This record gives sequence, C-alpha cells and structure tokens, in this order.
Amino acid sequence: MTQDRADRIAALLTARFAPTVLRITDDSARHAGHAGAAPGGQTHYSVLLVSDAFRGMNRVVRSRAVHEALAAEFAGGLHALALTLRTPEEAQSAATGAAPV
Repeated sequence: MTQDRADRIAALLTARFAPTVLRITDDSARHAGHAGAAPGGQTHYSVLLVSDAFRGMNRVVRSRAVHEALAAEFAGGLHALALTLRTPEEAQSAATGAAPV
C-alpha cells in the first residue's frame, strides 16, 4: 500500500463520522520495543475525533464504533489507539474548561 496508515485512518474516520475536528498522531516511536510495535512503526496512534455522530453515545459505544470502522487496520497491524471522542459541545466545554452540560 502506498498510503500510510495515518492517511487511511483519517479517510476511514472521515467517511464514517464526518468529523469537525480530526487529529491523528503516530505514537509508534514511543512504543518501540513494546508488544505490538513493528520496526517500521505505524502501530500506535492517538486520535482526537469531534463529531455530531457521537450524540447520544456513551464512551464505550463511541470507542466500539471507532474500532469497528478501523477493523481492517487492526487486522493489518494497527496495535493500539488512544482515543479522545467528543461531540462538538463536549469539545467546546473541554476547550473552555467548563463542565459539560
């Protein structure tokens, strides 16, 4: 595959969740030598995803939806995701330090 994993993750999450914010960080270098780490990296990521699609979903359901959307990547060597999944209102509250409504 010519496209790197971060690009594929971005495309899959964009298609599934139409995010207003999407940040993907490759944390693989910090996990070198750990379980699931590959010499070429692209195994460990942090994802910040803000989407209206998360309305009415609790944290577990949101996480399961993201893992489902990325099932092919997990099958292809993706080992770990650190997820921050929010609605736009939750993201705004986090940015201002206000308690969520």
